[in-house]
Amino acid sequence: MNSLTLRILAGLILGLAIGATLAALHSPFQDQLVTYASALGGVWLDSLRMTIIPLVFSLLVVGAAQAAGTVAGGGVAGRALLTFGVMLLIATTATAILTPALLAVWPPPAEAAAGLRKAAEGQAAGIPPVPPLGEWLKSFVPANPIKAAADGAVASICLFALVFGMAASRLSEDRRGHLFALFDAVQATMMVIVDWVLKLAPFGVFFLALVVGDQTGFGAVGVLGQYVIVVSIMCLMAGGLGLLMAIFGGKIAPGRLFQALIPVEAMAISTQSSLACLPLMLETTERLGVKATVRGVVMPLAVSVFRLTSPPGNLAVAIYVAHIYGVHLDPARLAIGVVVACLVSLATVGVASSVTFFTTLVPISMAMGLPLDLLPLLLAVETLPDFSRTVGNVTAHVGVTCWADRWGKTSAAAQT
Repeated sequence: MNSLTLRILAGLILGLAIGATLAALHSPFQDQLVTYASALGGVWLDSLRMTIIPLVFSLLVVGAAQAAGTVAGGGVAGRALLTFGVMLLIATTATAILTPALLAVWPPPAEAAAGLRKAAEGQAAGIPPVPPLGEWLKSFVPANPIKAAADGAVASICLFALVFGMAASRLSEDRRGHLFALFDAVQATMMVIVDWVLKLAPFGVFFLALVVGDQTGFGAVGVLGQYVIVVSIMCLMAGGLGLLMAIFGGKIAPGRLFQALIPVEAMAISTQSSLACLPLMLETTERLGVKATVRGVVMPLAVSVFRLTSPPGNLAVAIYVAHIYGVHLDPARLAIGVVVACLVSLATVGVASSVTFFTTLVPISMAMGLPLDLLPLLLAVETLPDFSRTVGNVTAHVGVTCWADRWGKTSAAAQT
């Protein structure tokens, strides 16, 4: 756990403790302090939110162009990238079904949820209804992209960025290079601003936690604990798809696969980094019989762009927030969440883990029309479900690499 995470966690604990104490003592300064804390926390959150549209747009433009080039190149890399996209959609769609079902059986603590809703009742009251199906489909294509960005229409902006990036990949190399250099500079500048804002995260989380503590007491601890369990379950579920890819796609015997994965999972738990597990995953796939030409291409590509647990985990967070605030998630709103979660997971490749939480979850929350106030508090405990995220990711990396080793064999068998 790095020093920033520790400071954010300390801000969360201190804010909850002071807020709960103020409420218990009925301090004469309680209302004034809570008002100031709410305003300061809101300023910090808005400072972070202002970077999201330009950051996600610039990342998606470059990412879409690179992906289009890889797919157009064909071969194992192109097929792997298409497989990554399909598996992300499957895992995220499953999360959109399973998470509401789990929360229906095991709902968030009612009293704490009511307190959290009260702490952000201004935002929760402004949640827009989902339009009829025809209007909803039409809203995906922004007639005025600038207005869509100003209105925070993240789903339409993501689609526009995707189309823009694929179109840019058809330009001449000179024009394409200049255009991508511009967007690379934009995202780098936004990342500097995000880094500045995150340095103040312990204070922002403290102020927001103080407001929550005043409304819920220490009941928020129960909510955070349940949140960790729910998100971890969905991440491990996504990782289970990696096992299926290896067993059914790669034709690896379950016992042999589980034994080979033991050191990889141990490394994932100890480092919480897929990249740190790369050498061990290459060695593991070699022992499982994957050809060097396949594992040398698919595994590095998977570690770079195939974070199978990211969209399901992030959508589970958004669904949990929706349940806290009593937001009804109909199929249309869930579909928006699935699409945006998958897109932004590809857009944030290479983004530092301390930043990824916001660069992925703020666009998803905005697209689904959810309040953002709870996200800083969830960031403070994100290191706990992050164990499950990493375990699920490395399992998927090994699984898809084993599966890719069968693609050539399957094609050859079909031709004979």
